[in-house]
Formats: sequence, structure tokens, C-alpha cells
Amino acid sequence: MNFVFILIYIFIIFFISIIYKRFNPNNKEVLRKIIHIGIGPLIPLAKFLDIDQTSALCFTGLVTLLTFINYQSKLFPTIEDVDRKSYGTLFYCLSLFILIYLYWEKDPTSLIAGFFIMTFGDGFAALIGKNFKSKSWIFLNQKKSLFGTTTMFITSFIVVFGLSYIQKYTFNINFFTIASISTMLEQFSIFGIDNFIVPISAAFCFNFFITGL
Repeated sequence: MNFVFILIYIFIIFFISIIYKRFNPNNKEVLRKIIHIGIGPLIPLAKFLDIDQTSALCFTGLVTLLTFINYQSKLFPTIEDVDRKSYGTLFYCLSLFILIYLYWEKDPTSLIAGFFIMTFGDGFAALIGKNFKSKSWIFLNQKKSLFGTTTMFITSFIVVFGLSYIQKYTFNINFFTIASISTMLEQFSIFGIDNFIVPISAAFCFNFFITGL
């Protein structure tokens, strides 16, 4: 029954993206980031609904499989409707599957930290970087900007600080360390690989430096 709420939430996110596409059909990146950012609260929602690890893994595995099939068939072009070759959504789902396997029961705060840094940090970085002009550079054939990179760092730090504050962990220099590592790895975005290495690394670092579980 709890999965009904999860499905309703996902449906709402996709419905919002469809409405946006109708009025802004040419802004493909924003459309994709609506889904990217909107999925962020899904993990804490699932934990709140007390969904068990096995169910979460099965659901995420199914979504990963459907995403892979979508790359081949383009049944839902909205998900991958971008102007560059990217497997970001597939990496996004795969990283979530791994994080659920590693941290769902052991350390859910690290799981949420890694996922939030990916969804909100990378998501807002892309939106800010593409819509506000600032100094930019090319790294591995991918354009990066000062505003986008700064947004990634600030958002990552806010995520780490916020989760640590809620869990009553002491403020320390490692908050900056995790945000810096996440921001550095986000530069490696060729083929969307950042959607894999950023959340995995951020969750591992949060677990290693903050929770120690």
C-alpha cells in the first residue's frame, strides 16, 4: 500500500514535467532537471513510509531496467531529451540501487546525503550554470561554469550541514571536505558519469567522515 504513495509522487513529478514541456518545448535541460531534482525527496519519503530494503531494491532495480530499455526504444523521450550523448539517468538509477544496498539499513543518513547532493547539487548547478552567464571552461569536452560549480559546492555543503544538524553531529572541517570532493567529481560529467560517481562518493565520505557507521 505504501508504494501507492511513491507511485503517486513519481506521477506528480512527471505530470509537472509534461506540463512544463507543453509551454517550454525547447528548454530540454530544464525539463530533464525537473525530474532530476523532483526525485530527490523520494528516499526520505520511502524511509518515512517504512518501506523495507528488499522492496526498495526491487523497485529501484525495475526502474533501472526500464530506464535501460528506454534508451533502446525511446518510449519516454522526455527523460533523455537532451542535446548531448548522456547515460545520466541510467547512472542515476544504478547509483541509487547501490546506495540502497549499502546504506538503507546501516546508515540511511549517508544514503540521503549522497542522493541529495546528486539530485539538488548537480541539478541546481546545471540550471544556474546554463541560465546565468559566468566564466566557463571545457573539461573532458563538457562545458562548466563558475556559477554552476559554485552552486554545486554551496548546495552540497548545505545538504551535509543540514543532515548533520538534524542528526546532531558536530560541525567540523569535513563538511567542507565532502562538499569539495563532490564538486570536484561533478566536473567529470562526460556521458553523465557524474550521476554515478558523485552520489556514491558523497555517501561514502559522509559515512566515513561524519557518521562513522
